[in-house]
Amino acid sequence: KRDIELLLKLIANLNMLLKDENVNVVKKAILTMTQLYKVALQWMVKSKVISELQEACWEMVTAMANDIILLLDSDNDGIRTHAIKFVEGLIVTLSPRVADSDVPKRHENDISLERIPKDHPYIKYNVLWEEGKAALEQLLKFMVHPAISSINLTAALGSLASIARQRPMFMAEVIQAYETLHANLPPTLAKSQVSSVRKNLKLHLLSVLRHPSSGDFQPQITTLLVDLGTQQAEIARSMPSPRDARKRPRDEPDPTLKKMKIEPPLGEDDEDKDLEPTTVTVTKATGQTNVPSDTDITAEFLQPLLTPENVANLVLISMVYLPEAMPASFQATYTPVESAGTEAQIKHLARLMATQMTAAGLGPGVEQTKHLKEEPKEEKATKPESVVIKRRLSALGQGQAISVLGAQGSTTNLLEEEAPQAKRRPEPIMPTTQPRLAGAGGRKKVFRLSDVLKPLSDVQVEKLKLNAVKRILRAERAVACSGAAQARVKILASLVTQFEVPLKGEVLTFILEDVRARLDLAFAWLFQEYNVYLSRFPAGSLERYDQCLIGLLAGLQEKPDQKDGVFTKVVLEAPLITESALEVIRKYCEDESRTYLGMSTLRDLIFKRPSRQFQYLHVLLDLSSHEKDKVRQQALLFIKRMYEKDQLREYVEKFALNYLQLLVHPNPPSVLFGADKDT
Repeated sequence: KRDIELLLKLIANLNMLLKDENVNVVKKAILTMTQLYKVALQWMVKSKVISELQEACWEMVTAMANDIILLLDSDNDGIRTHAIKFVEGLIVTLSPRVADSDVPKRHENDISLERIPKDHPYIKYNVLWEEGKAALEQLLKFMVHPAISSINLTAALGSLASIARQRPMFMAEVIQAYETLHANLPPTLAKSQVSSVRKNLKLHLLSVLRHPSSGDFQPQITTLLVDLGTQQAEIARSMPSPRDARKRPRDEPDPTLKKMKIEPPLGEDDEDKDLEPTTVTVTKATGQTNVPSDTDITAEFLQPLLTPENVANLVLISMVYLPEAMPASFQATYTPVESAGTEAQIKHLARLMATQMTAAGLGPGVEQTKHLKEEPKEEKATKPESVVIKRRLSALGQGQAISVLGAQGSTTNLLEEEAPQAKRRPEPIMPTTQPRLAGAGGRKKVFRLSDVLKPLSDVQVEKLKLNAVKRILRAERAVACSGAAQARVKILASLVTQFEVPLKGEVLTFILEDVRARLDLAFAWLFQEYNVYLSRFPAGSLERYDQCLIGLLAGLQEKPDQKDGVFTKVVLEAPLITESALEVIRKYCEDESRTYLGMSTLRDLIFKRPSRQFQYLHVLLDLSSHEKDKVRQQALLFIKRMYEKDQLREYVEKFALNYLQLLVHPNPPSVLFGADKDT
């Protein structure tokens, strides 16, 4: 855009990228061409003298535009969507802007057909106009294809609505395409996609209805909108006002592009209005033929035949062919007919039937149009040759061009015509740029990921792991809101068993911050560690499980308030009480403020873990001779209750007799004394 001369050097490269195997590269190339086509056309129009290199460049741009149009049949959905947007821009560029054109502000200074002088020595106005109409025809054919995807269909609907607003001369074709789509939705669409397409169709129809030039098509648009379930109030709001004089800001093109044709559409005074019909009628005459379309002819033929009796017979006959189950597309698109039997509804029904008949190649419209097109086809067959000759000879001197055109049948002139071709074909940039690219490509160093990556240090790895764990831990509330709390607990429990000590300490600290709320994570971790031990049994070690259990119990012991019995719950639900854990429980019982809770936990262990009940009972019996009076008294109370149980009575009696015998021993053992009074 800034230095147009670079286009001569880069267009060949862009052409190569357009044919690349990588889908993303092709998409970027199409996006670039959407802008470059307008820039290249403006450059050619502004150039007073056109060199052979410029000719070759423009021919390559034109060929690339044709290639992109062919990409509407690409296998890739994304490429087709990008091609649709390119074709939209191409149609707008290769058609004249009129007074009612609704042009976005960002495109007001873009070049379009009315800015191209009809006497330009190289760029032919009529040829570009025909190319624009051919591109529109390709887009319309693409949109009514039965196998079109939902994404492509949505993009095509938007592009056609944009074309109708910016180029009102194409509004008839756009409305007819919308009618065809409404009558023949692609059978490949799912129910949700059908609803989405209908919603988009409704929005685009409303946007077209707001355009001042939609007056002639309001009955068709209104009927379609009613079929799509639009309220009459919404349709009324979208109707253009009778005197909708939409004023566009005046374009200020370069002096080389100023022409007499630009001014009439921009005029807003009464005097200028006399000039408007001349330009509008010229564009309409070139853009639309007066011959009615196939659908119009067939619709006019069908309308008087749609009597109540005929329609009833059609319904009865078609009921034989109905499927057993209602199709999803019909269920999603069906809306009750509000104005059944009215003239407008009969006309709309005739158009719907005509659309389907035309698509199937049936009806008087198809036959009549075939006969009408036979003669123009013969005339058109000769036109391209003359156009090609004119464009090829534009690189010659003007005198030569006139002489060649004047005597096309002579053999000498044919040789003169071939000579510039032979000169010009090697001239495009591809031959000059290709060797340089190949050489540069040969010197390129092959990219290897291992060459640019550096291994992380142990400190960095540990830091990253720690930060990752912290993020998972702190995401507790967000995960709970999403309903994935249980999955998070399982993931954390399986991960923490593989962590080193610092990371386990981080998880333990997190649990102890709110033990009651995070008890499920604590148990999941504890059982996961025990499961790892069992999976390696008998060679497995209880060290990691022991550390986890002791960490939890010791952390709970440091908590000032334990009224909710979390300590007891952890002890009773732990899969295994190790010797170290039992020592923590003993210390818990020795704490005078928690003696009762600790001994209650021991009592529950004795009754609920019969395989090791005597080991737990022995701890309670040891506390009966503790130096602290409160601990000793509480232990004796619990032992008296234990003595009432037959299975424990014998063990309690043996322990008592053993201690009584130690009293008469000449040298009593240290077990009878406190830790600070041992002798």
